[in-house]
Amino acid sequence: MAASNGASAASRVFLAFLGAVVVITVLLATLLAFQAQATERAEAEAVTLAVAQTIAEMPEVAAAVTSGTDAAATAALQPIAARIMAETPIDFVTIMTTDGIRLTHRDPSEIGKPYLGTIGPGLEGRALTEEAIGTLGPSLRSVVPVIAGDEVVALVSAGITLGSVGAGVVQQLPFVIAVAAALAGIGLLAAWLAGRYTRRIAGDLPVSGVADAVSSYESVRTLGEALRAQTHEHGNRMHTAVALLELGRTDEAIGILTETSRQNQALVDQVAARRDGDPTVGALLLGKAAQARERGVEWIADIDPSAPRSSLSPVDAVSVVGNLIDNALDAAATGVEPRWVRIAFAPAPGGALSVSVADSGDGVAPELEERIFEHGFSTKPAGADGRGVGLALVKSIVEASGGAVDHSSDPTTFQVILPGKTA
Repeated sequence: MAASNGASAASRVFLAFLGAVVVITVLLATLLAFQAQATERAEAEAVTLAVAQTIAEMPEVAAAVTSGTDAAATAALQPIAARIMAETPIDFVTIMTTDGIRLTHRDPSEIGKPYLGTIGPGLEGRALTEEAIGTLGPSLRSVVPVIAGDEVVALVSAGITLGSVGAGVVQQLPFVIAVAAALAGIGLLAAWLAGRYTRRIAGDLPVSGVADAVSSYESVRTLGEALRAQTHEHGNRMHTAVALLELGRTDEAIGILTETSRQNQALVDQVAARRDGDPTVGALLLGKAAQARERGVEWIADIDPSAPRSSLSPVDAVSVVGNLIDNALDAAATGVEPRWVRIAFAPAPGGALSVSVADSGDGVAPELEERIFEHGFSTKPAGADGRGVGLALVKSIVEASGGAVDHSSDPTTFQVILPGKTA
């Protein structure tokens, strides 16, 4: 069974979607966690600054630090600090002298000792918010001056420990997890639907099988178009010849039939002259020559008799050559006169085969040259003739065989180098 040769295309699609879901979910969850942390930190800084400013503007604070001893100031201010710490998320409120000596503290034993942090901006009359390490560990704190008249008479520091900030982040984790779980659920559903849709189209075919199916379809399509054109041209000439015979214009009827035979025979002779040609590709060239005449495009074939046969299967060979010719015919038919397409088969170094297809079309815009081999990209209108599959399929088949495909301008030329078929 085809599925035994490897994972099916549907399974590959499901796993690809699943992997993308996992990566996106992890990235989003990480981003949300960092965002939650940044939000908590910003809120902590805003709260510490607001509380410190509120305390600094309380009249009793300025009165306490200017009307008596440090001990008297502590007796008046410590109850105020304790109440604020109890009623707000603030972890510590330290009111200090301009020398940095604590008048209040969460731990009464630390009162009278130097404050651990920056006080310079406060002494200059400016507020400061910083992260520093104090007696309670790392914290975010704001230092605000207490001003009486035009003089800084004391400083107020209000802070929240980083542990408290982290606790706030932990409280938001359920929301982060819920969002990540919802995203994962949606992603899993999308992966399942994508896999199911792919299975409806490709069944249990492995990825290589899907590629072969696309190649087969393109091969049948381009060969079918070529044979249709050849049949149509032959039918038209036969109808014309019969009409001329009925009118008694025998010489003209013979001329039409002879010209048809001569044109086809010239190409047959070129194809047959190859020492190891592919008859399927030969039939394709005959049909494409008729298709070119049908579209008013001059057909030029240069087939070197010593050109080897490629290592491609007939299906892949028709897909590669047919798609290159189809693109060239489309470009030439919509371009200015003279309209022509030239195809050449020649030996390449190392026993390889060179196939080049050139046309008189307008070429590929410079800004699009890097995208012409992308799957789904096409300069044609969307629809049956704007599939965006041809060149991508050509590149895929050629590179899978160990060959190479190149594109050049003036004139627009696509050249394919294919390994020669060994005996």
